[in-house]
Amino acid sequence: MHVRLDTLLWLTVAIQLAANASFAAGPYQATGLKVGEVDGTSAIVWTRLTRNAKRNSADGPMVTFEMSKTKKKQVVDVIYPAGTDVGSLRDAVPGTAGEVRVLYQRQGVDDWQETDWHDVDPQWDFTHQFKLTGLQQQARYALRVESRSGGEAGQTINGEFRTAPAVDDPARVVFTISTGQAFRDKDLPEGYKIYAPMLALDPSFFVHTGDIVYYDRLAKTAALANYHWQRTYGLPTNVTFHNRVASYFIKDDHDSWQNDCWPSMKNQKMFQFTFAQGLAIFPKQVPMGRSTYRTRRWGKDLQIWLVEGRDFRSANTMPDGPTKTIWGEAQNDWFKQTVAASDATFKVLISPTPVVGPDRTNKNDNHANKGFTQAGDELRKFIASQKNLVVVCGDRHWQYMSVHPGTGVREYSCGPASNQHAGGWKQSDLRPDYHKYLNVVGGFLSATVDRKAGAPTLSFRYHDVAGKVLFEDHLTAD
Repeated sequence: MHVRLDTLLWLTVAIQLAANASFAAGPYQATGLKVGEVDGTSAIVWTRLTRNAKRNSADGPMVTFEMSKTKKKQVVDVIYPAGTDVGSLRDAVPGTAGEVRVLYQRQGVDDWQETDWHDVDPQWDFTHQFKLTGLQQQARYALRVESRSGGEAGQTINGEFRTAPAVDDPARVVFTISTGQAFRDKDLPEGYKIYAPMLALDPSFFVHTGDIVYYDRLAKTAALANYHWQRTYGLPTNVTFHNRVASYFIKDDHDSWQNDCWPSMKNQKMFQFTFAQGLAIFPKQVPMGRSTYRTRRWGKDLQIWLVEGRDFRSANTMPDGPTKTIWGEAQNDWFKQTVAASDATFKVLISPTPVVGPDRTNKNDNHANKGFTQAGDELRKFIASQKNLVVVCGDRHWQYMSVHPGTGVREYSCGPASNQHAGGWKQSDLRPDYHKYLNVVGGFLSATVDRKAGAPTLSFRYHDVAGKVLFEDHLTAD
């Protein structure tokens, strides 16, 4: 009998989770856990307590908005159905008070280490993050997150992750990358197809390049912004994946505030929800350290840079010039200095937005657009001056691999999380001076650092939503 990979994998995981989870009277952990910011000796574990054991029904009540009669797209009131609030909405996973602690165990070791108990924070959607330190490099760890309230035990959930290898270890590393995870474009009732084939690759880590949630249409208050995270990470596909794979999260425009936004942007589209609130919510809804731009080393042959594209940028409407920026001066200097200091064989800049493109001519939001010509030229010139430095980007709703005709900089655009979210570019519009691969489909990108006959290699593979490889590009270190 033929059984589909995604069906078999999720069935296996569901059985395992049912065996591992202690379903008491609550509190629960219906949004799972997330492990992030992993290096060789530390990791951050994100936890959250929930009122119920699973997300609300998908056919429940929904919020509506009263619109201005005189001003286009301006909300003047948020309206909940009678007797409901944000926690009553369809697919919501309302939080609850209580305490959590994390137990962790290195594979092959009998003893568990444990953190202290901590209250979850109701100000930040009933979340708490734990920093684990003193971990062993290149090791697998089991996790157990316990909960309690009023002295009574709540749900316990299990997870796992692995730490990075030492800087002199030429270890094989596999990682996956995605973008464009719009809730209304999910392709399974329980979430997204991409998570099962990504999990089947047994990745060392995962990178979400931004547009993790899309605030634009519904997040008119901070509470509704948190609702976006609840419903997305209450999906079984997402819970299962993040319980088992460490991740790095980057934000872009839609999970900061609204489309193509910048700090000084002024409009009334988002009603009471502000840019500042969006920036504050993001590092509470994902595991995050002190900065949203950072670099991580994964063995002798790989170092990644994860950058911040919203907090420090100039207005998109500002005329191009030497002071117009996307990253800001401090981040720009940090990037150049840390890249120059790195002795990793391969260096990968992971950007929420394109650096090479090509992009649509009506866009004015990234380094590949005309409005940021000087910043883009400067960045591409620097990248081209470095050995074995390539770009991976998110944002665009299509897969492409391109080489900049002027500098030779290579860029891999991972494409959206589902076919329903693919679009914005014509499949027939292949531009040979840039494109080496173009496909307007959903799926994900995987990368593998390995050694072939002693030579370091970096291989990128584009996958469809079922995991089928659509295109490969293999690099051997200079």
